[in-house]
This record gives sequence, C-alpha cells and structure tokens, in this order.
Amino acid sequence: MQGTLYLLPNRIAETPVEETIPPKTLAVLRNTRYFLAENAKTVRAFLKAAGHPVPISELSVVEIGHEPDATKIKEWLTPLEAGHDVAIVSESGCPGIADPGANIVAYAQEADFTVRPLVGPSSILLALMASGLDGQHFRFLGYLPIKEPQRSEALKNAERQSAKGETQIFIETPYRNNAFLQFLSETLQPTTRITVASDITGEQEFVKTKTAAQWKKADVGLAKVPTIFAILARSVAPGPDHKTGAKRTDGKHRPKRPFKTGDFWRRA
Repeated sequence: MQGTLYLLPNRIAETPVEETIPPKTLAVLRNTRYFLAENAKTVRAFLKAAGHPVPISELSVVEIGHEPDATKIKEWLTPLEAGHDVAIVSESGCPGIADPGANIVAYAQEADFTVRPLVGPSSILLALMASGLDGQHFRFLGYLPIKEPQRSEALKNAERQSAKGETQIFIETPYRNNAFLQFLSETLQPTTRITVASDITGEQEFVKTKTAAQWKKADVGLAKVPTIFAILARSVAPGPDHKTGAKRTDGKHRPKRPFKTGDFWRRA
C-alpha cells in the first residue's frame, strides 16, 4: 500500500501552534516521519513546537529550497512507494501557494500517488478576507519588478485590471514595506483602494484598507514583518457604444439591431 503525500501548512506568525493549526492537521504532523521542507531549520522548529512525539533528530527532514530540483523529486518521494506518508512543509503558510511544492505535487499526481491538502493559514486568503475588496475575482502577482520603468508599468497594468473588478495582490520584502506603500499611494489613482495586511495572526497584526489619497496623507510606520498588499480601482464607467453612440450600462458594446418592418407598429 502506498503512502500519502500531505501538504502541511506552517504558521505564518510566531504564535502558539494550536492557535492557527487545526487538531486534524496536527494529528497528521505527529504521525508523519518524512518531511520535505522549504527550509529545514524552520520546519524542525515548527515540528518541535507542534509537539512531534519523535525526537526531531530521528525524523527525515529534507530541504527542498525555494526552487525544488526536479531531478531529485523521484528520490524524495521514494518513501511513498514503501507505504510511508510524506509531508511537504513551507517555511510559512501553505505549500504550493506562493511557496515551493507545486512541481513535487505535479509529479505525485502523474505517478498516481494520493495527495491530500491539509487545513491551515494562508496570509493571502486571510488578507483578502479582511480587506473588503473583491473576493470573488482576484489575482496574486507576487513581487513587482524591481527596476523602473517596468515597476511602475506593472503596477499601472494591475490597476487597470483591477478596475474591471479583480483584486490584485502583491508581496514585498518586509524591510521595504513603508517604501512600497509610499510607491503604491503615489503611483495609483487617488480613489484606488489599497489594503495593507501585516503580521496576520501575529502579535503585531495590522489590516487596513484606505484609498491611495488617504494612505498618502496617513502617518503610518509599518513594521518590518511579512505583509500582503492588495489594490482595487474604481470600476471604469462604461463609455458610449462605438457604433450607435448610445451609452451602455453594462460596459459592453452591443451592435445596434437593424430596423425591421413592423418595428414601428410594435412601438406604437
């Protein structure tokens, strides 16, 4: 019988494990002996904090890094063939979601192994939940380009996309949080809403949504902690239909229906 590949979420803040990791997820963690870790040191600390019953030194914790080597995946998943469970653990949050693990899962799916995602915190989703922005349509863009003009162009493109009703979500290196918020507030349209969600589930948790104009005036010093940024521009008012000149109410262009005999009498 083959083992199961589990996707095991990690804490996203230094809080007691039981506050954000559900009992069922912890039960799987404590019964697993093979781990694929984005960062081995971080994951060992997590396993210890979660009360793993086996001495950490006796567990198999293989570091896969930020970009797992595709040539090693088969070897890493060998325990599955012997009937042992394996868990992929991110440094923070959920494996495969803005974190390594997707190519390992893809290999497992192709090899017909059982893959089971476990419940745990995702800073992206928690930030979106608390933002008040569109949670039906959203896109995670990760980091913006570092250099100009590519950086500003990418942000402007994201703002145009958000005006269609799609929240755009970003991350930035913690030490650049304040500079990034300043960049957002100065580059985006004054009415575009910006959400800042810092240290979610942590002691310094801070989640606020304001317009770019409001953030520009605000005196806020963001802590150098993991932060999610999200934007949503005001919807673009529909312009006149390019063929008929009639103003649309749904933002789409609809060709004018040709006049047919009898129309006059139906309108009379």
